Amino acid sequence: MHVLGTAGHVDHGKSALVRALTGTDPDRWIEERLRGMTLDLGFAHLRFEDGTEAGVVDVPGHERFLHNMLAGAAGMELLLLVIAANDGPRPQTAEHLAILQYLNVRRTIVVLTKADLVDAEELAFAREIAAEFVAGTFAQGAPCLAVSSLTGAGLQELRGAIHEALVALDPRAPDALAYLPIDRSFSLPGHGTIVTGTLMQGRIAAGDELLLGPPARSVRVRGLQVFGAKRERVEAGARVAVNLPGVEVAEVGRGDVLASPQFELRSSVEITFRALDISVGLLKRSMPVRAYVGSAEILATLAFERVPEDSTPTPARLHLRTPTIVVPGAAFIVRRLSPKTLLGGGTVAGVDVDGLALGDEPPEFGAILAALRGAGLAGLELASAATTANLAVERTEQALVSLVEDGRAYRLQRPAGFVEADAANELLTLVLERLKTGETESPYLAGTTGLALSRALEVDESVIARVLAPFADDGKIAYRSGYYTTPGFVPSLRPEQTAFFERLFAAVASEPGAPVALDTVHNAIREARIPGLPAALETLLASRALVRVGDAVYRGEQVAHVRGLLEAALRRDGQITMAAFRDLAGTSRKYAVPLLEWFDAAGVTLRTGDVRVLRRPSVT
Repeated sequence: MHVLGTAGHVDHGKSALVRALTGTDPDRWIEERLRGMTLDLGFAHLRFEDGTEAGVVDVPGHERFLHNMLAGAAGMELLLLVIAANDGPRPQTAEHLAILQYLNVRRTIVVLTKADLVDAEELAFAREIAAEFVAGTFAQGAPCLAVSSLTGAGLQELRGAIHEALVALDPRAPDALAYLPIDRSFSLPGHGTIVTGTLMQGRIAAGDELLLGPPARSVRVRGLQVFGAKRERVEAGARVAVNLPGVEVAEVGRGDVLASPQFELRSSVEITFRALDISVGLLKRSMPVRAYVGSAEILATLAFERVPEDSTPTPARLHLRTPTIVVPGAAFIVRRLSPKTLLGGGTVAGVDVDGLALGDEPPEFGAILAALRGAGLAGLELASAATTANLAVERTEQALVSLVEDGRAYRLQRPAGFVEADAANELLTLVLERLKTGETESPYLAGTTGLALSRALEVDESVIARVLAPFADDGKIAYRSGYYTTPGFVPSLRPEQTAFFERLFAAVASEPGAPVALDTVHNAIREARIPGLPAALETLLASRALVRVGDAVYRGEQVAHVRGLLEAALRRDGQITMAAFRDLAGTSRKYAVPLLEWFDAAGVTLRTGDVRVLRRPSVT
């Protein structure tokens, strides 16, 4: 389904035309019918024999009700620009046309109404005037049809043109996140609160949990209708009535939004703004405005880094006094506070897909890749990727899986997420280059820590750990004991470093339970003045050639020997006391207590009261 809308000056026959086309009077209020003037939005259903259908939005033409017109204009895709043949374009015709150039209209039909009130020559002149009027606008070249809603003349031809235009329209984005600006709310006995609007994008199904705002709250969809017909599911483009249980009718109204729960209320929005030519001189670096987003009119501040000098699209920001839900790419209008003249409009900033060559792939692939590119090394969680790309979570996940399989994205963990492959590969290249340099200059290093890489590359340490993890799993980089190395790298101490540690630990070579005090090791390193000894010590500790236990350092062989004795005793006796372990290890209580605690922490033993038992059977 698509949305057809009317626009034009007051008393040019918009409502009569809708009534003639659909059989439905769009003027809902008695006052409107008595005065013969539309005051608020009206709705009707247009259906053709082949099943093609459209929701019709009839807008008021009087300037005093322009805010009502704007509430319904955002959903229009096919515009019927109504001009009375006996009156010609008038001020509101021009203002409506100026407004609609910023919104979602994709096709236009100029309709000359009241054709029964003019003769052939006057009608021909009316066509010329209309063509001149739309020249240079988005409606230039649109078909121009003359009709009489009173006699029916021209209506069949108009219906044919409408049908042709509707069929030619591309579908809205059904795989996007649901976004429905509410333009009407009411209560029905036995049903509760009903809200209506044009589903601008996405899908809604009965039972869905959605976000209603502002203020933000979770709501459940009890039922759906499209022009009185019950539906279990509706797609983008439909005029929808949504039954919301648990919501009081006074709590919701025009300007509110019903959307996918991934969205958040926003009070500051990056935009691309395009000024109306005649309003350029009114623009200031920061100015109060009325912003029309979806069906809402919101007081806001329009802020520029550089004030535009013409109608060229310019980046800017809207600071909204009332936060609302906005979607990337959504169109908006901006008017002055007073007088309420039109300043211009534009779109909410979205992802930039320029430079992403995707061939025949679905367009959402480009949006997701652009979202990942914008996030850089921080990556995006699934929900954030969906929101940024303006795509349903299920479709986003499918696309991300495909991108991971194709090698254009990587899956991240803790927290789960995704990162663009180009950014991650660039980081890997920089890290490997730095590691190779370090391993060549200082082969005795155990590797490089994440903190050292973070400082060198000016990338957050947690980001480095998260992004490099997939490469470590694939063997493209090695990560052991807190150190990164190139694949296959094995540290090697320099001869003088090796000799130093052999001399230092020679005294305890024959005493399994006797360590060297940590202070003694540090003092010996300071006195030796051999380059790289502190780093060489870290390498030996990382490789378990040396083992630190409390304030003492053992050779790895010592700890392995004592562990073997301990496990054998526990398998034989089932448990061991501190005193028995001290004697078994041939050491003093000073060293036995930290050693047993170290074995506890290593998962070898389990303390039960005053004894230790094996935590798990030793694997032989």
